[in-house]
Amino acid sequence: MSSAAREILGLGLGILGWVGVILACGLPMWQVSAFADGHIVVAQTTWQGLWMNCVVQSTGQMQCKVYDSILALDPEVQAGRALTVLVALLGLVALMVTVVGAQCTTCVRAGKAKSWIVMAGGVLYILCGVLVLIPVCWFANIIISGFYDPNVPKSRKREMGAALYIGWAATALLLLGGSLICCSCSCSGDGENAFPVKYSASTRRPTSNGEYDKKNYV
Repeated sequence: MSSAAREILGLGLGILGWVGVILACGLPMWQVSAFADGHIVVAQTTWQGLWMNCVVQSTGQMQCKVYDSILALDPEVQAGRALTVLVALLGLVALMVTVVGAQCTTCVRAGKAKSWIVMAGGVLYILCGVLVLIPVCWFANIIISGFYDPNVPKSRKREMGAALYIGWAATALLLLGGSLICCSCSCSGDGENAFPVKYSASTRRPTSNGEYDKKNYV
């Protein structure tokens, strides 16, 4: 695979991961009520996210309420809000930086500066993947610990929601995309200005006065 194709593939994966982070940030399904009491019929299901909590009735009706106070939220919710919003903004910056330094664009003249710009975009995508992994793993650890804690009532036990799985998938896409972008930058830098040049000896003979034709030097 050429460096340009690897760069485009990495950029596409980074964009998908960035969209996944935005989707996980907005979804309320970070924590879902667990049915650990053995009831067959459950009247309602509770979803808890970073911005709101929702109650879904068995009839299909859903009611959501935005959190009233930011300071009254749990530390993991506050950290999740801050980091996911930061990753969303940082992903936009990484997208613009990568497009500016991409080989398929002419925003910057080809050279070492262009390679460094692409490298910076790849590093930003990798940083986004690491940052979004923190709140996702934090939530997962709290949910698993509370689920197996015998002191927690069954009505308060939670399971991991779809937003956590989307966050893990977005993390993998961001890390893989950033790595491909950085790899394409290093590979393209090795072959820079390495164009094949062919030399051929002149077959013309000297003229009668012993001098070579001036056309050979043009």
